[in-house]
Amino acid sequence: MESIETFAARYIRENERLLASLNPADIASVITLIRKARDSGRRIFAIGNGGSASTASHFVNDLGKGASLGRETRFKVIPLTDNVEWMTALSNDLSYEDVFVEQLKNFAERGDVLLAISGSGNSENVLRAVRFANGRGCYTVGFAGFGGGKLKDLVRRCIVVDSDHMGRVEDIHLVLQHIVCYYFMDAERSR
Repeated sequence: MESIETFAARYIRENERLLASLNPADIASVITLIRKARDSGRRIFAIGNGGSASTASHFVNDLGKGASLGRETRFKVIPLTDNVEWMTALSNDLSYEDVFVEQLKNFAERGDVLLAISGSGNSENVLRAVRFANGRGCYTVGFAGFGGGKLKDLVRRCIVVDSDHMGRVEDIHLVLQHIVCYYFMDAERSR
């Protein structure tokens, strides 16, 4: 049996490898898209399930507060993961696969951005939302793992974490959202 210390060291090394495999140009293209949405007054939506829902909410918090406070131009960012009443009503009355797409039908307009986070890249509720957003003329961005699943071919831009370990995929997705948000909080603010 592997020791706890050895396990921890191996986990850290694997995350270091995954971080090193990210392409900064891909991340920069996502940041550019998010900045363009902010500067043109467009909305940014974030979705995901489970740990990915948590990352989506965290992303919205960091953009909505940290990257907007004290700014003349603020982010119009909306989590579609946080209204439990609306989500459960949609799940009960329609299906869980419709919880994000039905919310987008109320808000999404051409030029808005949808950040779709899915560890597997195959969550049907996420895929339905992306299809709708694409049809509405939104820009779609995906964060995925497990080879990207179906998501990588549906979104306009997809960053795929090179892992089939859900915990590591979620770890790197959290770092990715922090890189995006902290660009606006740190790098952009210092210019």
